[in-house]
Amino acid sequence: MRYPWFLTLLSLALCACQHHQTNAGNDGDAGAWPSYNDFSPGIVVDDIAQHMKVLSSDTLLGRTVGGASEQRTIDYIIQQYKRIGLEPGNDGRWLQTVPYVSATLLHADETTLDVHSESGSTTLAFGQDVVVGTLDEQAHSAFTASPVVFVGYGIDAPGEHWNDYADADVKGKTVIILVNDPGWANQDPALFHGREYTYFGRWNYKFEEAAREGAAAAFIVHDTQAAGYGWDSVRTSWSGARLDLPKREEGTPRLPVAGWLTTDAARRLFAQAGADFDALKRQAGQRGFTAVPLHATLDTRFDSSIAHGESHNVVARITGSRRPDETIVYSAHWDHIPAPGEPPHGTVDNATGIAGLLEIAEAFAHRAPKSHRTVLFIATTLDENGLIGSRYYVQHPLVPLAHTVADINLDMLPVNGPASALAVIGFGQSQLDDYLADAAHAQRRRVTADVAPEKGFFFRSDQLSFARAGVPVLYARSAATQPDAAPSAGDTIAAHGRYDPDWDLSGTVEDVRALFMVGSRLSMEDTFPQWKPGSDYHRPESMRGL
Repeated sequence: MRYPWFLTLLSLALCACQHHQTNAGNDGDAGAWPSYNDFSPGIVVDDIAQHMKVLSSDTLLGRTVGGASEQRTIDYIIQQYKRIGLEPGNDGRWLQTVPYVSATLLHADETTLDVHSESGSTTLAFGQDVVVGTLDEQAHSAFTASPVVFVGYGIDAPGEHWNDYADADVKGKTVIILVNDPGWANQDPALFHGREYTYFGRWNYKFEEAAREGAAAAFIVHDTQAAGYGWDSVRTSWSGARLDLPKREEGTPRLPVAGWLTTDAARRLFAQAGADFDALKRQAGQRGFTAVPLHATLDTRFDSSIAHGESHNVVARITGSRRPDETIVYSAHWDHIPAPGEPPHGTVDNATGIAGLLEIAEAFAHRAPKSHRTVLFIATTLDENGLIGSRYYVQHPLVPLAHTVADINLDMLPVNGPASALAVIGFGQSQLDDYLADAAHAQRRRVTADVAPEKGFFFRSDQLSFARAGVPVLYARSAATQPDAAPSAGDTIAAHGRYDPDWDLSGTVEDVRALFMVGSRLSMEDTFPQWKPGSDYHRPESMRGL
């Protein structure tokens, strides 16, 4: 038998012939929750469905951050941690407090970006042409006659031999940046990762890099295909409160003024400066491009309401029997932001992930023999606001990152039946792909790369925070709705809608079992999985040699 240990783990995950009665207790407004008295020690459809129904119910008020909704959500998760028999994960506490800062633009309808040149002036209106805000926690932001520099894709990537800021003077100036990266623009696998979205293509990287280079302001030119979302999404996001970690937490410079331009607005701005936006955009995709100062200046001023708040990661653990200082992390975010006009249930995004997290915890609690390594379960907050909960965790880990074996992340699991393949989002980066391939083989499935890498799913979920800190990660889910269909890691339905009893959760269960098997194997080993050669990530020197 090729994988006898995996068959043992699979039999544990399948162990569902008997249910045990539980006393839920009362950690909040539990009386209004649906009944959930029967749970199996294995990973089964009924348990996942029960968790999903509670987590997407009206009682939890949409699982939004703050107030009664957050309290009811974390009460339910803690109650389940207790029922399963887990230990508090934060020195006797179930919660890790996560600070955040919010910035809300005031009087948006009066906010403009004014372009001046020798040939005249152009006014760009908030919402229609431009969005703008502060990333630096400033209540008042303004600049007058700011020089403008077009820096192409705004990337400094030594590993790719690419630096758009080489020999450019941008200190105290405004930079204009293209979204995504040259590899995507040229569909050239020799540039960056070709059509695959990379971190260098992300808007937050571009703002971070502009701040490191000393720019006073930065505007990204929006393109729906290159960004993966439309202008309405950008306008909506920048019209309300924008949340972030307080700048003291990460210690990196932030821009006093940042925002986005529509492509049409960028063309008008460049034309006002006597330049051809489309011609310069084509040049920016070629090696050897150098930043171009524009013969124009910009003015803007606006006020923001700055507020500080707190949310919570919900943490529990099972302490290892032989190597308790070494830890496998399972993560899934509990928060949800309903899209405009959509119901506030978030069943797929991400009641599925929390349900999977709880089922994996249940399986570990009944594992025999007990795990040699510690297993930490983190229900993260504020994933939908820039991965704030996981970013805070890696800055303040409950287990040293040097002793963190891996992070296995669950986000938006499919609810449309079984699939013959598991898609690894971020495929080819770490040895955890190989662990998952063995688990999939035990299920008579295969592992595949994401066929929609241009969507950038890897950069939109919590495992990214661990990867950037050097911890190998695994983020995977069923790749298709039909056994022989083309795999797609983004193939999910009803991400925001109410739980539907007609959904086929058998594929959800298969995915959760596979992720349990990977963690279970890791929990009995004494080696650390590593990043693969050529990966975009690496363990720092302080985390090597374990």
